[in-house]
Amino acid sequence: MLPLRVIVGLGNPGLRYAQTRHNLGFWVIDRLSERLGISLTKHKFGAKYGAALFRSQRIMLVKPQSFMNRSGRSVADVMNFYQLDLDNLLVVYDDMDLAPGSLRVKGSGSAGGHKGMGDIIQHLGSDNFPRLRVGVGQPPPFVSAADYVLQGIDAAETKILEEAATRAAQAAEMWLQEDILSVMNLYNRKQTKMET
Repeated sequence: MLPLRVIVGLGNPGLRYAQTRHNLGFWVIDRLSERLGISLTKHKFGAKYGAALFRSQRIMLVKPQSFMNRSGRSVADVMNFYQLDLDNLLVVYDDMDLAPGSLRVKGSGSAGGHKGMGDIIQHLGSDNFPRLRVGVGQPPPFVSAADYVLQGIDAAETKILEEAATRAAQAAEMWLQEDILSVMNLYNRKQTKMET
């Protein structure tokens, strides 16, 4: 049996949230779907997903359809059904602790306050799995974190985040073929200047 690698993008279902910062994980999965020719037409595990062969391995792209804070059950169901080791999982999500448009790849770590990741860690019983964080920056004064990640974004920020989602898709594709240290070394480099 060929190995199975699973890439999960976090977001909220529905048009109401489609163009928000909190849906960057979905944006990345959509770009991977196009890059790899994997249609997200299947429904199981409380998720929309697609699967295909890619360079001698099986690839599964997953968008949980529960709301963000309850993503864990869907991810755990996939991992348990296929009896996968956690190093075969990559979770992609937005992160307020990173500057807008920046990327960070890590092999393990805490949820860092991200409730979707916290739920996944709880359901998997471990935080020892790869993740790809896409920066959205901090909310302005007097705006709550919840409001910030769920509000609409203007054209300039949309451009920055769309470019970041494209780079994140490239990083995720590299993860399918290379060890995670190689991905970290290439994509964790600091930006030399802030995009405007």
